[in-house]
Amino acid sequence: MSEKIKVLRDSAAMRWTALLLLALAMFCSYIFMDILSPIKDLMLSERGWDSTAFGTMQGSETFLNVFVFFLIFAGIILDKMGVRFTAVLSGAVMLVGAVIKWYAVSSQFIGSEVELWFTENLNYIPGFHELGVSPFYEGMPASAKVAAIGFMIFGCGVEMAGITVSRGIVKWFKGRETALAMGSEMALARLGVATCMIFSPFFAKLGGSVDVSRAVAFGVVLLCIALIMFIVYFFMDKKLDSQTGEAEEKDEPFQIKDLGKILSSGGFWLVALLCVLYYSAIFPFQKYAVNMLQCNLTLTEGTGFWASDQVTIIQYIIMLIVAGGSFASNFSKNKTLKIGLMSMAIVALVAYCWMGYMRGSAESVFAVFPLLAVAITPILGSYVDHKGKAASMLMIGSLLLILCHLTFAFVLPELKSSPVGGTIVAYVTILVLGASFSLVPAALWPSVPKLVDDKILGSAYSLIFWIQNIGLWLFPLLIGKVLDGTNTELVEKVDKGEIAAADAAVLYDYTWPLVMLACLGVAALIIGIILKSVDKKKGYGLELPNIKE
Repeated sequence: MSEKIKVLRDSAAMRWTALLLLALAMFCSYIFMDILSPIKDLMLSERGWDSTAFGTMQGSETFLNVFVFFLIFAGIILDKMGVRFTAVLSGAVMLVGAVIKWYAVSSQFIGSEVELWFTENLNYIPGFHELGVSPFYEGMPASAKVAAIGFMIFGCGVEMAGITVSRGIVKWFKGRETALAMGSEMALARLGVATCMIFSPFFAKLGGSVDVSRAVAFGVVLLCIALIMFIVYFFMDKKLDSQTGEAEEKDEPFQIKDLGKILSSGGFWLVALLCVLYYSAIFPFQKYAVNMLQCNLTLTEGTGFWASDQVTIIQYIIMLIVAGGSFASNFSKNKTLKIGLMSMAIVALVAYCWMGYMRGSAESVFAVFPLLAVAITPILGSYVDHKGKAASMLMIGSLLLILCHLTFAFVLPELKSSPVGGTIVAYVTILVLGASFSLVPAALWPSVPKLVDDKILGSAYSLIFWIQNIGLWLFPLLIGKVLDGTNTELVEKVDKGEIAAADAAVLYDYTWPLVMLACLGVAALIIGIILKSVDKKKGYGLELPNIKE
């Protein structure tokens, strides 16, 4: 039966177009978020960023959200100004931050007055230095300082965009395919991680010459496209409101008085801690994962066709076939078509992995990270909706997290002498890690409404995001410090000029940073066990299905 179209959102084509605009904008922002992650080794050899400088810069993304409470201000802006204005504003803020970061790593910055000023200044930030949370430190390369400032500004914009996109989806899909729309947006956004892993090194090494600023420039161009997507959405959303005659929907704004109600909930604290531990073991790891693989795998760089630009494009197309086929198979009611799509995705995945090995490319090995997640997120979400067991799934996710990081720490180095064996173990572990990450949106986020009153749900989410950002600021920095602290001999050799920075970049021992991340998984598992026990006693309903029969 066809829908009766009264306003834009009654048309399936129009509301899915609105979703596509929002999802593409987030896809672009996810690419820029990790734009330097696959080229950590080049940042050391080309710009002199050691692991501490790299980690400090990467952690700066959430600095303003955590210590200046911009995340709370973003919620207030959204409440006061609405989806349209906030979407365009977030796109503009992301772009400004990205341009500053591009300038910091560009050749124009080298030898400039700006470089001189930042070398001599911002080595001591009163208050922040004493607390040990300063975004800069004495001896930090000037380019890393300026890049950190740009990344801070970008971080404000991307967090604002995240909450705005969620509100926009609810507005256009309320009473319709809201869960499917949110899952689809998340799937496309996560493909941004894989896209970044493949194309950041591609542009940095384009034409046989190394220029790290080209990778960042690629991200800047994508953020220009993201801003255009938001502007087009602005006019679609304005047209919708003119048809409905309604003011933009507004959630309950964040209020200080709500803190007492939220913070007094033991269940809330358990979920918030699970969130920060889980995300801190995943997102910061992404920023170092490619370099970790470079240090632990024996990969022979391909020649001829395998070293060409064309193979990158072909591999990316195959990756899209994997993601599209596996995701679409979840929604096919025809059994034959469902099996066909999944079979196609599996064959394409094997082909992708083989090409990654033949290319000898650590970045394309890690790019499989979101692919299994894209395939199983709808399955997990549907299971929680109909069967429940959210707390149990979070415990399973924590166990997988521990297993994966310990495999990276202890098993992968032992297989360095076996190129094929090491690569296979790396692929499988990365895919499983991505699958464990799918458990968070499927099980954790839908659990929050069961723990707090609907009237303060928006405030609860704001507080969880703020707590989560603390971990996303802290752990990239900690990984960098632990990496340098446990590889002192290597760092000293680089400082003395006994070994080239380019050679040293792939010789780091990642054991202790990975053990630290595994410990986050252990802590998450303990909290998950406690949460399940508390749920059983207090009857939060975390193990019950979301959909009441």
